[in-house]
Amino acid sequence: MKQKTTLIAVASATLMLLIGIIAYLGYRTYTAEDNYQQMEELKALAEMDKLEMQNQYEEFALQYEELQTQINNDSLLAQLEKEQNRVQELLEELRRTKNDDAAEIMRLKQELATLREILRNYIMQIDSLNHLNQQLNMENENLRSENAQAQMHISSLTTEKESLTEKVAIASQLDATGISAFGKNQKGKQTNKIKEVKRFQVSFTISRNMTVQTGMKSIYVRITTPTNDVLTQGGTFPYENRTLEYSIRKDIEYTGEEQAVTVYWDVNQTLMGGTYRADIFADGNHIGSRSFALE
Repeated sequence: MKQKTTLIAVASATLMLLIGIIAYLGYRTYTAEDNYQQMEELKALAEMDKLEMQNQYEEFALQYEELQTQINNDSLLAQLEKEQNRVQELLEELRRTKNDDAAEIMRLKQELATLREILRNYIMQIDSLNHLNQQLNMENENLRSENAQAQMHISSLTTEKESLTEKVAIASQLDATGISAFGKNQKGKQTNKIKEVKRFQVSFTISRNMTVQTGMKSIYVRITTPTNDVLTQGGTFPYENRTLEYSIRKDIEYTGEEQAVTVYWDVNQTLMGGTYRADIFADGNHIGSRSFALE
């Protein structure tokens, strides 16, 4: 009886040991599989992160190439080419970097953030210069599209404008946009009836330009009649090494920011029907013009 009891105890202990071994082996197998799956997921995430960084570097390189086609400034072109080469160098470094090299990938991420800020500054600078060029082109297009009579009357101003365009650095010149010019009657209402006009109003916006020296600026508006006579009270201003008569002068304090300006000319003489013209000058430059007709 005692021997039988001993055998049962030994068998029970052996069974428990086997169960424990099986459970342990099952746990280790499960843990290994789980760790393997986590490693594979981390590897896939690292590969995706690296691929996304490569795409951004390649996009930056293409943007630098595109920017170089938009300018003709040798100094700025050299800077853009230098930055583009730097992007290519970092892209090659990234391609050679292993997915598990966390320190190197983090460094290249920081370089990417720096490059993004540099590229943004170049885009803003070039966009500002292109905006000024577009404004100038729009003014020249308006000059070319006016009728034959107006073109004949302002041919001298057109020649001066084209000459000025070649001499003046666009980035340091004031620019008048959104120009409107029209007659107003006794009640202050807009009219194009010559007999009703009591006052001329000329409104425009001086564009934002942080490269222009700030301070007091004298704005001159020169209104010419269909016969090319200037509506004036005798005031003059210098322009292109000579003196021109002006109709209205307005002094403003320019801060570099966009600024709206409106001036008036009270009619004190008999007017004739036809096309009138308002030309705007500042700092010795012709910065805008607008034609308007009276019946």
